[in-house]
Parts: sequence; structure tokens; C-alpha cells
Amino acid sequence: MRAGNRVSAVSSPIVGVVGAGQLARMMQQAAIGLGVPLRLLAEAADGSAAQVIVDTTVGDYTDWDALSSWAKGTHVVTFDHEHVPTEHLDRLMADGIACRPGPAALVHAQDKAVMRQRLAELNVGQPRFRLVSSAADVSRVAPSLGGFPFVLKTTRGGYDGKGVWVVGDDAQAETVLSQAPKGGAQFLAEERVDFSRELSALVARSPSGQVAAYPVVESVQREGVCVEVTAPAPDLDPQLAVTAQQTAMRIAAELGVVGVLAVELFQTRDGRVLVNELAMRPHNTGHWSIDGAVTSQFENHLRAVLDLPLGSPAARNRWTVMVNILGGVGELYDGYPHVQARDPAVRVHLYAKSVRPGRKVGHVTAYGDDLEDVRDRARHAAGWFAGTVR
Repeated sequence: MRAGNRVSAVSSPIVGVVGAGQLARMMQQAAIGLGVPLRLLAEAADGSAAQVIVDTTVGDYTDWDALSSWAKGTHVVTFDHEHVPTEHLDRLMADGIACRPGPAALVHAQDKAVMRQRLAELNVGQPRFRLVSSAADVSRVAPSLGGFPFVLKTTRGGYDGKGVWVVGDDAQAETVLSQAPKGGAQFLAEERVDFSRELSALVARSPSGQVAAYPVVESVQREGVCVEVTAPAPDLDPQLAVTAQQTAMRIAAELGVVGVLAVELFQTRDGRVLVNELAMRPHNTGHWSIDGAVTSQFENHLRAVLDLPLGSPAARNRWTVMVNILGGVGELYDGYPHVQARDPAVRVHLYAKSVRPGRKVGHVTAYGDDLEDVRDRARHAAGWFAGTVR
């Protein structure tokens, strides 16, 4: 089913985007400024991005016929999420359609075991880990991870805290493992890192090898969901910031990433940074850049996949704070009069998604010279929309 048409008044290359979430929606805003048409493969006609991209096809990205038919005529295919089967992407590339990032890179964001093993080969700092598939495996590897408690993760499919458990003993681990489908499913067992905070180093990389590194940010997670981002990370040692950026740039180069790469990091109490997760697409920890950077992550992602010169990632303000709107009460639109009247400088981004408790339905951004003031403004605005501040 098609929700639009493929008529275009410009001769710019067509960028195909798989997935109709808020990332694709915000990519469309950047594409408008660049004059680049997007073609969307959406899971449903009412998806966040499907509401704003005219050239939308509703189809199943796991269905090769649907994916290949949709991709014909695109200059390059990129992603709102990382779940497209790599074998499909290999076939698209064999048919002459560029996929950026490509399947050889994307698999490291799809499979945590592949990611951990490759980072180990590169000698990149990360938590100690082992692959397990049974309670006996857990008992065997626990001492090498520093003992209980440690973290169990599904190797594929987890996000926003889903597929991640902290287990305190053999019995808890066995309960988690018993939930896995039969057939030898693997889990990643990782040490529970004693960290002081979480950071994110975000870079954009083009096929020609140009890289733009954004300021390292601090992220606050609640039950595995990002709730707040501060750019730049307050009180971060400059050398540690450089180390984090260099780590992200090295990973992007070694894995052959094209587009945005977000490297989520633990800052340990003894002054190191360890890689927690990788995302090969625009990322929640980069949303601040829409209003707070010279070039947003979404524009630089499009520039990168089209192999255009990258824009400056520099911050426009001393401090920028982004707070997610999680859930809400009534119609989110009803929050505008108070929020906009109270703070005309705050920026609000709503995703046109149905409201559910804990669901990311938008974000707000504030900026300025006083960090505490900026935080208070952003938290108040997001809380008003979510119904937690009155």
C-alpha cells in the first residue's frame, strides 16, 4: 500500500529510509533544508515519519520482495532502526543499491556478541564478557566477570532496557535463561561496571572517510530508557573527552560505518571510558544537536550517506539540555500554551505518536550559559507535557 507518490520536482538523489519512527521523522526535517527527497518504507501508514513523508510505502522490511521493490530507484538506503536482515542488504548491494551503513558494519549494532568480539579484537575498552546459553555456563563464567551481580543481555533485539537483566545469583540467572526460545539461544553475560555516569560519543562518517565528532555528552538513563542529555558532559576531563571521541572515530573507521555512529560509554570511577552499546543511526543522545549544534546529527547523517562534505558539529551554546517526554496526559498539544508562554526560548519536538506510559513521544531542548537554569527549564517543559509537573 502506498500513502503517497514518487513525483519529485528536483533532481536530487533519492534517499530511502527503512522505518517510520521519530528518527526518520526528524531526518525529514533535515532533508527539507537540503532539498533531498526521502522515500520511506513504513511499518504502518500512521507511523511517526509516514505522516510527514509524501513518498511512503507501507511494507515489511523483512520481506525481500517488498524491500527490493521499494528500494528500486533510490540512490542510497539508510535506516531509522538496525533490524533489517543483513542478507537482504547484501542482496540490495549486489543489485547496485548502496546501503549506508552497510551490512558488514550494521551487524555490530544488531548482534551484541559480534560487537563485543570485534571490539575485543580491536583492544577497545569494554566490560568483561562471556557468551552463555545455560545455567551451567553462568556458574562457570561468573568468577571471570567479578562474580554476582552481573548483567545478562539478549544478543539480538534488545533496546530501551528490554532484553537486559541484572542477576544476583544462579537462580535469577536460570530464570532469565528459561525465558529464551528453545534451540540454544545465546546471551551475553557482562560484568556489572562500577561507573560514575554514562556518556555518549557521537560521530558522523562519510564513505570518503571524513569524520565529524560531536561534543561528548552525559546521558541519564532510567530503567534502561534515556531521559536526559547534557551537552557537553559537565566536568568531563578534557583528555578523557578526547579519548572518548577518538574511540568513537576509531570504531567507525575499523567497522566501516557510514552515517552517524553513537558510542554509549560508561565513565568508570577510576577514570576510564568503557564501550556499553553501539547504534548506527541518529541516536537519542544526539537529539540536542537539532537546536544546540551548528549542524544537527540528522543533517550530517544525510550528508554522510550521500558523501557530501560534513557540517560543523560544534555546539552553538555553552550548555544544551535535552529531556525526553515520556508518556503524557490527555492531548500533548494542550501543553503548548503553558510551556511556550513560560519559556519562549525552549524548543519542543513532538513525534505525533500515541501516548503510552513511559513511551518516548517527544523531547524538549533548552540552552544557555547557566547549566542549572537550563536543566530546570528543560525538565519543567518536559514534565508539563508528561503530566508530572503542575
